[in-house]
Amino acid sequence: MNREEDGDDEVVCLDESFFINDDYQLTTFTFGSQVLHLFCLQSASTDFDLTGQLVWPGAMLMNDYLSKNPDVLQASSILELGSGVGVTGILCSRFCREVLLTDHNEEVLKILKKNIEHHTSSENPNSDAGLAVEKLEWGNSDQIIKIIQKYPEQFLRLKGRGQCKFILAYVSRAKSMDSMVLNEATRHGLLINEIVGTRSVVGNLEGVIFEVTLK
Repeated sequence: MNREEDGDDEVVCLDESFFINDDYQLTTFTFGSQVLHLFCLQSASTDFDLTGQLVWPGAMLMNDYLSKNPDVLQASSILELGSGVGVTGILCSRFCREVLLTDHNEEVLKILKKNIEHHTSSENPNSDAGLAVEKLEWGNSDQIIKIIQKYPEQFLRLKGRGQCKFILAYVSRAKSMDSMVLNEATRHGLLINEIVGTRSVVGNLEGVIFEVTLK
């Protein structure tokens, strides 16, 4: 925190450290027969985009679906966008070949790495897939190129129609946003289909799972 004099007024400038809360609690999450123990917060500041420090309804929706349909992950290589504390990526590691978890916030990346270390420790023998973490801000071409160069085999397997799909756990907050998501997918040449039977209420919000593929 810095104080600056501006004439007769005193201006207080707050940096990111003022908003950071790293008092993480080890929390148990159960999805079907799968039990995860992860460090996270129960609430986080929206300033400096620290919302990745807690588990959101979309992650709960996604994990419920994946725990009931693990076959969609069998022998797959997974790239997770906006991993947060890692609750979905770590669950995926129970069923698939390898998982690359990504986030762009440095503070969130710290707790993500801590959770992976905790999961892959000798106390957690159920860790099957390879887990890795990289910084990725959506749309940052330099970071995308760096990841592709570092993990060439994984991304070679992802190329081409029919070889890659994007699973989206979508929680509705506004009807205008619902239509925007569908329209943007179509505009970029994507085919977005609702997975039958996945509509449910998470908290007090309606959620659904979409499967997104190239047309």
